[in-house]
Amino acid sequence: MLPTINLRGRIVEYNILKGKTRRYTYLRFRDDGVLEVVAPNPRALDAEAAIREQQAWVLKHLDQLSRSVRVLTSESVMFDGARLKIVFEKTDGRESLVPNPARSEVIIYASSRQVVRELIRRWFLMESSRYVVNELPFLAKRMGVSYRRADVREIKNWGYCTRDGRLVFSWQLIALPARLREYVLCHELVHLTEHNHSKAFRLKLASALPDYKQRERELGSTIPL
Repeated sequence: MLPTINLRGRIVEYNILKGKTRRYTYLRFRDDGVLEVVAPNPRALDAEAAIREQQAWVLKHLDQLSRSVRVLTSESVMFDGARLKIVFEKTDGRESLVPNPARSEVIIYASSRQVVRELIRRWFLMESSRYVVNELPFLAKRMGVSYRRADVREIKNWGYCTRDGRLVFSWQLIALPARLREYVLCHELVHLTEHNHSKAFRLKLASALPDYKQRERELGSTIPL
């Protein structure tokens, strides 16, 4: 059991870790809502005092996490914007994944639950790649831009654009509903000509997606795997 602290009636689980720097103590949240206190010398740290000193920040980020949607939990996974229940079927070694969106479930056949994430990763990688291959050329033509190449990989962000015209998208893209996937692709296509988030960037994005600000807010509430 992890230690907890009461902040204005909110019970927060926390964990203390040794940091790489010798000078600073800082706080960060894990995706599961556990607060990590990273310190150069954990044994000498008064963790509760460090947390209370940044109480406003902790409560703000805790509220953001509580409103967020996680792509994968122990019970379900988000696919095409919908939640599918994970149905685990134990096998003697055979591994496969059978999605059934009509029944709002995905069946995982495996010898251990530890491989669930990996099977979902392979599934998402295939489906996200198919989506990008089908949709990106159409959107690029509509927006009047061209890209050198496009890849789907394991990255922390939903996508990025390089200076030489290469686009890279997250393997988790297919988890998002269609309107948010479209936003990610259009966002990176605009970066082909506007390399920062300047006023010119926003104007070009708005010309392609007039409601881009709303889509941006929705995307910000989704936490990847």
